[in-house]
Amino acid sequence: MEQTWFYWALASAFFAALTAVLAKAGLQGIDSDFATFIRTLVIVGALAAFLSYTGKWQGVADFSAKNWTFLILSGLATGASWLAYFKALQMGEASKVAPVDKFSIVLVVLMSVVFLKERPGAQEWLGIVLIGGGVLVLALKR
Repeated sequence: MEQTWFYWALASAFFAALTAVLAKAGLQGIDSDFATFIRTLVIVGALAAFLSYTGKWQGVADFSAKNWTFLILSGLATGASWLAYFKALQMGEASKVAPVDKFSIVLVVLMSVVFLKERPGAQEWLGIVLIGGGVLVLALKR
């Protein structure tokens, strides 16, 4: 049960990859910002159905100001990320855009060290350096 997060993370990676391929195919001839809006509507509908099916709706009255602040900021960051990602996909090749987008992995680790006081070990830092180098190799290919 301790490693269950890993399987969810693999599922996330799979669906993120699928997102890039499907989005690139769906962006032909339409504005990327409007496409992001349509995608967001689909996500809201799918999540509402999922929450209803699993009975996970909950009241928000007990949310703290901290909960609200960080969820709102996270939502705004997600929206900005999606807009930038769809614009990049519309302009570039998915095989180049997606790896650069995954530079977020490096940024997450750096931000988690600064803001969340997490302390990755040597193995994690090596992985981050390799990911950063891999992103550069893929981004700079001609």
